[in-house]
Amino acid sequence: MSAKSQGFPWNLLVGFILSIALTLLAVFVAIYTDFSNHVILWVLGVLAIFQAIIQLFMFMHVTEGKEGIINVINMVNSIILALIIVFGSIWVLTSGHASLH
Repeated sequence: MSAKSQGFPWNLLVGFILSIALTLLAVFVAIYTDFSNHVILWVLGVLAIFQAIIQLFMFMHVTEGKEGIINVINMVNSIILALIIVFGSIWVLTSGHASLH
C-alpha cells in the first residue's frame, strides 16, 4: 500500500460535506426563498451542475490514473456535443427554419 492510501481520506470527507451543503442550499432556495419559479429552477440547475462536478472529481476519481486527462477531455467533448445538439434543435424548431413550403 502506498502512503497516500494509508491516511485518512480527506478528499472523500470534503466531497461529502460539500455535497450535503449543496443539497441543503438547494432545499433552502426551493422552500424558503421568495424567488420566482424560473429563478429557483435556474439556481437548482446550477447547484446540480456543481454537485455533479464534485461527485466526478471527489468520488469517481476521474483525473486519477494514466487516462485521467483523457477522461476529462472526453467528458468536455461530450458535454459540448450534447449542448450543440440540444440548443441547435431548439434554435431550428423555434426560429422557423423548418417551414413546410
